[in-house]
Amino acid sequence: MRKPEVMIYPTSKTVIKILKIMQEQGYLGKYEVVNDAKGGLLKLYLLGNINKCGVIKPRFSIRKSQMQQFEKRFLPARNVGIIIMTTPKGIMTHTEAKKQSQGGKLLAYVY
Repeated sequence: MRKPEVMIYPTSKTVIKILKIMQEQGYLGKYEVVNDAKGGLLKLYLLGNINKCGVIKPRFSIRKSQMQQFEKRFLPARNVGIIIMTTPKGIMTHTEAKKQSQGGKLLAYVY
């Protein structure tokens, strides 16, 4: 039996932005930010839509032209999953970065 919710601590603006992107893409349910005196706490409700999720280390710097190479490396099939990356215009998915012709650094993948 899987867990319906998870607690994550400590929190950061980057983690919250990544969770927001995952929620918009339909991988997560809602989440709550609980402020405690130590560094914050996130209560995350799971939907069961995540097959695999991971951090990309080292943080590869890529150009728009190299995007397809990393899609093949980290995602199981075409149009399945997302790669989350940071660009000069903020944290976004690899599809949004392609549309905006942005390169950046890879953070994580989810499918």
